Amino acid sequence: MQTIEGDFTVRDARMAFVVSRFNGFIVERLLEGAVDALGRHGVSEDQLTTVRVPGAWEMPFAAQRLARSGQYEAVIALGCVIRGGTPHFDYVAGEAAKGVSNVGTQQDLPVIFGVLTTETIEQAIERAGTKAGNKGAEAAMSALEMVSLARQLP
Repeated sequence: MQTIEGDFTVRDARMAFVVSRFNGFIVERLLEGAVDALGRHGVSEDQLTTVRVPGAWEMPFAAQRLARSGQYEAVIALGCVIRGGTPHFDYVAGEAAKGVSNVGTQQDLPVIFGVLTTETIEQAIERAGTKAGNKGAEAAMSALEMVSLARQLP
């Protein structure tokens, strides 16, 4: 039986981040973690592009344009949606996730969903580099592995 899997040795990949400005104090920590993780695996910052959008709702549009450009091997969406007292959270989080996922399948490109969807600001802080690790770094590692895998698949 043949097994194909990605690894973390890709050093020449060009990647783009779509970064939400909403809840920026959390999202900037995610971006820092992602860039650091890629750097530790040999990906230079000059191979990375960051595109800033107002919020998670706008991420799929930017991700689609980046994916269609042919300039990148992966797109990483980083954002943070925190539940409030209205159903707005459900619409934004759900549509952002669906939209980002659709871009990846439609454009045949790894598009990683690194958007925190939390109940509280404390949960967001925990996932942006404190006791729950940095989910931005995890998203970057997923992108690196998927680029490696994509290069091996027919």
